[in-house]
Amino acid sequence: MGQTTSGFMLKKSTLEHIISHDMSEMWNALLPEEKRIVTDNFTIRTFKKNQVIYSENETPKFLWCLLKGKVKMYKSGVGDRVQILRLYSPVQYFGYRAYFADEPYVSSAAAVEESVLGFIPMDVVDKLIRGNVDLAMFFIHELSRKLGGSDTKIVNLTQKHIRGRLAEALLQLEENYGLEDDSATLRIYMSREDLASLSNMTTANAIRTLAAFVSEKLILVDGRKIKLIDKDQLQKISKYG
Repeated sequence: MGQTTSGFMLKKSTLEHIISHDMSEMWNALLPEEKRIVTDNFTIRTFKKNQVIYSENETPKFLWCLLKGKVKMYKSGVGDRVQILRLYSPVQYFGYRAYFADEPYVSSAAAVEESVLGFIPMDVVDKLIRGNVDLAMFFIHELSRKLGGSDTKIVNLTQKHIRGRLAEALLQLEENYGLEDDSATLRIYMSREDLASLSNMTTANAIRTLAAFVSEKLILVDGRKIKLIDKDQLQKISKYG
């Protein structure tokens, strides 16, 4: 049965509740016997801030599901410059594309903050997919949706001005993680380096562009906290880049 990193065994009823609630899309595609297989092979683990979940060139072994927290998928490029490819929020699945492609990971994943993840061996997932068309369609849908998003991001990162890229990144953070109770402050606190990596620019350019947005009264910055003041204008900058 699945277990936590602290080593104690979760009661099966508790684990089933977690899986059925947090992994509901995949769970709903399973037959009763398949649900038992998932429960018996499901593990829950906590990752500290910045802790690596898997690294580029490793062999993919697990289907990961973010249950709580925030995770970034990133890749090192020319001169070891890091590009954040995707940000995950609860409840999203990741880490399985490379397995289906029969290749090592081409990117890495790490926790942006302390995060709780569930995972199941990909060989178990593989066997379930081969016997369940609904589950296979679930993964086809997930992969297709992410491919479409990647295509759009490639165009935006290569054709937009740095102002447009940073505005888009801020709006993306709001879409992924929401706002604090003031309905303005992003519910994620990212370093300038991570903001730059997400926006495909140098850290120096990210800092300068953030300062410009502050002077234009589009945002307020307090350390790593960013408050969106004029979202309409940010959307225009993002759109026309």
